[in-house]
Amino acid sequence: MIGQACRVEKRDIVVIGAGPAGAATAIRAARAGASVRVFEKAARGRDKVCGDGLTPRAVTALHQLDIDMSGAHRIDGLRMIAGKTRRELPWPQTGRFAPNGAVWPRRHLDAHLMDAAEAAGAEVEWESEALPIMDGGRVVGVEASGRKWAADLTVVASGAPGAVARMVGANRVENETFGLAIRTYAESPRHADRHLEACLTLTDERGTSVPGYGWMFPAGDGTVNIGVGALSTMKEFKKLNLNTLQESYRSLVQHEWELGPDLEKPRAWRLPMSVQKRHGPGWVAIGDAAGLINPMNGEGIDYGLESGMLAADLFVADPGSAADEYDRQLGDRFDSFLRTGRRFSLLIGHPRILRSGLRLAVGTQAIADITLQVMGNLVDADAPGAAGRVLRIADRTLAIADPILRRTRAAA
Repeated sequence: MIGQACRVEKRDIVVIGAGPAGAATAIRAARAGASVRVFEKAARGRDKVCGDGLTPRAVTALHQLDIDMSGAHRIDGLRMIAGKTRRELPWPQTGRFAPNGAVWPRRHLDAHLMDAAEAAGAEVEWESEALPIMDGGRVVGVEASGRKWAADLTVVASGAPGAVARMVGANRVENETFGLAIRTYAESPRHADRHLEACLTLTDERGTSVPGYGWMFPAGDGTVNIGVGALSTMKEFKKLNLNTLQESYRSLVQHEWELGPDLEKPRAWRLPMSVQKRHGPGWVAIGDAAGLINPMNGEGIDYGLESGMLAADLFVADPGSAADEYDRQLGDRFDSFLRTGRRFSLLIGHPRILRSGLRLAVGTQAIADITLQVMGNLVDADAPGAAGRVLRIADRTLAIADPILRRTRAAA
């Protein structure tokens, strides 16, 4: 139980982590009148390693939070490159999501979101590592900086699995897909380009096709975010050298983008794409902590924002049922797409299948349009049109093939 030896503060919601997901919860809940306290172990102004790209879905979520995006660089579409094939595709104008994406370096995005959370009335404690307090299997609050805080709901927004995840059982599912990525910044005269660029045909130093992509994300501030990412399902993944892959990709785009020297040492991070539990008595996990990352592109900011808002809205509506209802609604919205993505990643872990699939993905306009929606996180259980139909068919087909996919996965 929460100890009686010291005074215990009480809040309606405590949030562990001050990234986009945690900020979304804090903003939404505080604006609705809930008392909220956010704990972040890093210092104010910290930089989160990320590609910095915002999909139209993420922009929509930021609009729903009334975030001023004037500091972000507008992106109108995606340029996909597969070998000698290039397709420059505008974001689909369906009315479901914003007509544009953006690039907004995380040190600016996260600071802007936390400023909004504080303006809404949320309290933020920086450089404070919070850990859940358990009482008979229920999370009843957190302990941080030698103090205890009781809460009706503890929101785990601490990113990739760590001590918090282990305590509540939100660890990654073993043998499921995860990703690794690395990025840096460089100056480029093309920093104001209005398209994200993704090169889908990467190979490692042994010539093995890599299920992943290299990216050029123009930030509009004189720099571009340049990086590469790879899935754990590739052959000899454990031997993959991300720094070498980054250097190889940089050499491919150096001339065309007129890149200056790296502005900082390339930094890598892990992308969890599954989780054993994302809720329990007194707690929910959101964003990366809930495994909400698209296996096709490593993107999760939009899912983090949406899951954070969902957790807050459900708590405000009914604190008692919020955790269970959150898990149910999240599953209805995302599980089929993310499950299909993880299964598909097992397929493209085989180099021959990957090469054939890439030719198909950009070979025709119709298929490229669907690829765009997948890469842009614009597909989920409710997606209309061809992309939604393809997802539903793929979900059923890959479910049948799942045992075979796992038995024949490429050797790591």
